[in-house]
Amino acid sequence: MNRTVVHVLFVIAVLGLGLAIGYINIPDAWYRSLAKPSFTPPDWVFAPAWSILYVMIGIAGARSFLDHRGHSVLWPLWLTQMILNFLWSPLFFGLHQIAAALVVIFALFASIVAFILASLRKDRISALLFVPYLAWVAFATLLNGSIFLMN
Repeated sequence: MNRTVVHVLFVIAVLGLGLAIGYINIPDAWYRSLAKPSFTPPDWVFAPAWSILYVMIGIAGARSFLDHRGHSVLWPLWLTQMILNFLWSPLFFGLHQIAAALVVIFALFASIVAFILASLRKDRISALLFVPYLAWVAFATLLNGSIFLMN
């Protein structure tokens, strides 16, 4: 299969699944009733931020799939972080499990760091694509942890 087609399919799949999970688990009255820290962004920030990140995550996923199948830990690490990413919203927004979501986001953060470190020597572009993702998840971890402590 053509590499460009694989990249496009990965971006569509990651972006589509991410947006669908976000839509199904949209913040509701429960979330609005929670005590939140002063640095909580407005709700409208999340969809554009995640859309940009999902495009970059999809590109890195396609690169890992195409270039490193069976030859490194990049593909399994990418899959691991994607599963954890897609698990967080249903836990937090859908099931209202703040503590469980915090555990998942810590694991997500660790898997992103592991992916970046493993990619540095093998695929610097994928590592760089994950840096903004790491920064956003670090912020989201702080936000999740603060909400946990405040509620």
